[in-house]
Amino acid sequence: MARYIEPVCKLCRRENEKLFLKGERCFTQKCAFERRSYGPGQHGQASQGRGKRMSDYSRQLRAKQKARSVYGVLEKQFRRYFGMAIRTRGITGLIMLQILEARLDNVIYRMGLAPNRAQARQMVSHGHFLVNGRRTDVPSMVLKAGDTIQVREESKKNGLFKDLAETAEKTNCALWLERDLKTLSGRVLRMPDRGEIDGNLNEQLVVEYYSR
Repeated sequence: MARYIEPVCKLCRRENEKLFLKGERCFTQKCAFERRSYGPGQHGQASQGRGKRMSDYSRQLRAKQKARSVYGVLEKQFRRYFGMAIRTRGITGLIMLQILEARLDNVIYRMGLAPNRAQARQMVSHGHFLVNGRRTDVPSMVLKAGDTIQVREESKKNGLFKDLAETAEKTNCALWLERDLKTLSGRVLRMPDRGEIDGNLNEQLVVEYYSR
């Protein structure tokens, strides 16, 4: 299973904004973006503050890379999601974002059962969750309305899940999802509306990038 293994704080610095890829740590002074808010690499600090007009291609590329970074998806997979969206009737950009939101690792994160998508991905990979009653270890599984997710009974004995209900209670569950912290389970009620998805993402530029 291919995955990004470089420091994720570099991704925030590259986009010149916090993407909150490390959960609660991003809200503290330990966040690398707070200490080094310039671009990564040997020329990152030297170019800080210099105005540079971006071309249309550059803006499209950055929008695509930003979306990939937020959801933790590599290029081949991201392109496949775009292909799925373009073959579906509706607004291509919105459908693509809905597919990304419906990934199992993202749903678990949106339910508040994991502090960030990276940990949600790891929890799924280790087989801690059941989808519609069946064990799965595929974080990229795309769910649909009506699908149920729950923590395996055996996994509830794991220290990782011991205080999960108490921790998750402090986190809001997305409106398009339903969760039960007593049983550590949840359900997909519907696909999210555009207003319920990260407003800092520009899906139109992503569509333009792949439509060149």
